[in-house]
Amino acid sequence: MKKSYWLKLLSCCFGLLSVLILMSFRNKGDSVLASADMKVKSGWVQIHLLNKNPILPFSFIYDGKSSAELLNKWEKKIETKKPDKDRTQHHLIWRDGTTALEVHCIAIEYSDYPSVEWTVYFRNTGSSNTPVLRDIQGLDAQLLSENKGEFILHGIKGDFCTADSYGPYQLTLRPDFTKIFSPSSSGKSSDGPDGWPYFNLQMGNKGIIFAVGWPGQWATSFTCDSSNHLTIKAGQQLTNLFLKPQEEIRTPLIAMLFWQGSDVVASQNLWRRYYLAHIIPRINGIRQQPVMQVQMGGAIEDTSNIRAFLNAGIRPDISWRDAGGGQNTWYPNHNGPYKGDDAWLNTGTWNIDPKRYPNGFSPYTDWIHKLGIDFVLWFEPERVGDPNSWLGRNHPEWLLPGTSHGSLLNEGNPVALEWLINHVDSLIKSQGIDWYREDMNGGGPLPAWRKNDPAERQGITENLYVQGHLVFWDALKQRNPKLRIDACASGGRRNDLETMRRAVPLLRSDFQWPSMENIIKGNQGQTYGLSFWLPFQGTGTYYYDLCSMRSFYMAGFGMGELTPENSAAQRQAYAECRKIAPVMLFGDYYPLTPYSLQPDKWIGWQFNRFDQGYGIIQVFRRENCDENSIQVHLFGLKPEAQYELTNFDITGSWKMSGLELMEKGLTVEIRERPGAAIVHYREIR
Repeated sequence: MKKSYWLKLLSCCFGLLSVLILMSFRNKGDSVLASADMKVKSGWVQIHLLNKNPILPFSFIYDGKSSAELLNKWEKKIETKKPDKDRTQHHLIWRDGTTALEVHCIAIEYSDYPSVEWTVYFRNTGSSNTPVLRDIQGLDAQLLSENKGEFILHGIKGDFCTADSYGPYQLTLRPDFTKIFSPSSSGKSSDGPDGWPYFNLQMGNKGIIFAVGWPGQWATSFTCDSSNHLTIKAGQQLTNLFLKPQEEIRTPLIAMLFWQGSDVVASQNLWRRYYLAHIIPRINGIRQQPVMQVQMGGAIEDTSNIRAFLNAGIRPDISWRDAGGGQNTWYPNHNGPYKGDDAWLNTGTWNIDPKRYPNGFSPYTDWIHKLGIDFVLWFEPERVGDPNSWLGRNHPEWLLPGTSHGSLLNEGNPVALEWLINHVDSLIKSQGIDWYREDMNGGGPLPAWRKNDPAERQGITENLYVQGHLVFWDALKQRNPKLRIDACASGGRRNDLETMRRAVPLLRSDFQWPSMENIIKGNQGQTYGLSFWLPFQGTGTYYYDLCSMRSFYMAGFGMGELTPENSAAQRQAYAECRKIAPVMLFGDYYPLTPYSLQPDKWIGWQFNRFDQGYGIIQVFRRENCDENSIQVHLFGLKPEAQYELTNFDITGSWKMSGLELMEKGLTVEIRERPGAAIVHYREIR
């Protein structure tokens, strides 16, 4: 029954999701879909969530019986409301009269995009333990490819601090084939080659984008049987537990976005627009803007670094204080177990070091705030690396042993969570912190979660912890409405959908240091792959030649120490990046070459603001590439319009029509090897 309903529904949905979606998507600055398209999406919601006996898109086993068998027999009610003009919330509630288990599915359907998302909650409302819940899947769906053709899965790798982090893949799912994705046994949600929790499934001339929101250890499987039916499951990787009285757990957030046609790049741009409309954090209704960043000085109330940038004609948007190398941390270092360059790992005392900063950070933050500059402060509250730290000495009962760098502060413990919220909130308020930067180093929290699970409650520690982690961030933002959060986790290793609703990655990867192999080509490749999914991404560079600097331009950009020798280069880099960052953040993204890390290849891309009539092209000639020019065909332009083009390295401008740029193409010459070029274009109105 479940399989046939899915097949009938998807056939109907994608038959109706016609070319109107792509035409609307390609020719409007905002994705506003026709009413017929919204009816298709509403039909999916009706059949899979709102019908009397819906074909539910999630599953679990309870007391040895499947959810498909149980839920249609339990007491059920539905509550619907509209949080705003673009969203309708459906709250589905089932209750088992025997065990008092309640299952809540909270689903959001959108009226401006062909998308729907949901989260499932399990709550024990009784006075005794429930039977065992296991194999909880936030997503459980079966699909059939169009005309029994192949399923093609598009995505990118996660981050693992190498040149090929975020490298794109294309995987054909053939009969009798299974592929499982999950983070690299760390509990960091976007860690490792198979750790990116976003997927684009193409089925002939249609497709669905899936995203998993879970800042923990998730797993997603794609299983194609001999009849070419594809089963997709996604959830917390391990769940086999009972619930204590009044206890509640949840599934990962699941988002689905339907698309029509065969243009996968167009579908990714539909995702980017949905992301910018409904996911990227906002303050007072304003979306996150590009930021140029520099470090503050390390000495007491040191303003010299910012002054040097200002004197060089560079005005940053944010100044951050990182952990500090070795003993030079902003928090007290208790001469813990880590020595030398690793002494900063002695975490667990989240107070400002009175020796280095006797007046705290407020004199510094008061000064930069007058200049219009925000302050970022680095934290890593989850990892307690020093047993002699404040947390280690005063509250060892709050700690979970088992991580590679000490213990883990248990955010699933309500008392520990309350302390953490209050303590960090007090620092934000008293020290003028505008950005809360949260890191998660080492092997991640998963070993501690698993080690501290009772044998009969596998997965409970992680689930309660993840819920507490999200409550912590939400509480900080609620108490500090202008606060922004930077998700780090050893670079870009915690960039799932729930995290990205609350934060942006100012550092997309720790793959940024000059000592690393293929650092320039690798960062070009990271921009190429990650731009399909995250409009906002950031990093920093310690190179000052033009090609290298341009390889790091993005919505969040920073550079290393300013010196008289590199001040002119840095001034040029910040000015160029400030000019192109808005279109890299808010524009559509089009790759202009194949992805490659090879030294004899070109690589390049285009970002286009159709609604504003302008965009940029970035191309890079690698060190062993013999061709000194490349011809690229642009996308998303008006064929009849005239465009004025400017090469950042050539004086003057020239004009071409949109039709010429898209059909004939644009020739870009770079004489240096390696070399980089940026071409800006704007519609002449």
